[in-house]
Amino acid sequence: MITVSDKAKEKVEKLKRESNIDDSFRLRASVAGGGCSGLSYKLDFDDEVKPMDQEFEDKGVKVVVDMKSFLYLAGTELDFSDGLNGKGFFFNNPNASRTCGCGDSFSV
Repeated sequence: MITVSDKAKEKVEKLKRESNIDDSFRLRASVAGGGCSGLSYKLDFDDEVKPMDQEFEDKGVKVVVDMKSFLYLAGTELDFSDGLNGKGFFFNNPNASRTCGCGDSFSV
């Protein structure tokens, strides 16, 4: 499962409102090769669910993940920070053995 913090939920809802994105869209979390540590996180809004996608809902936020990415993201919490040390979404990923300084990439 992928969970969503209260701050991330607020930010997702705000982004959807500002961009006029309706409830048919889900938050798509994925992992791609690249970044300082070898793998990087990606977030998008998507209105398509593919046959092998894993779907989750936490705090009213619908999250969809392709099966390959789910292997890296299982048990992850999506959070959001608006502090002075960095602003944006970040992943609390228990599967990551190492992360880069900015938190945008990781390795297992």
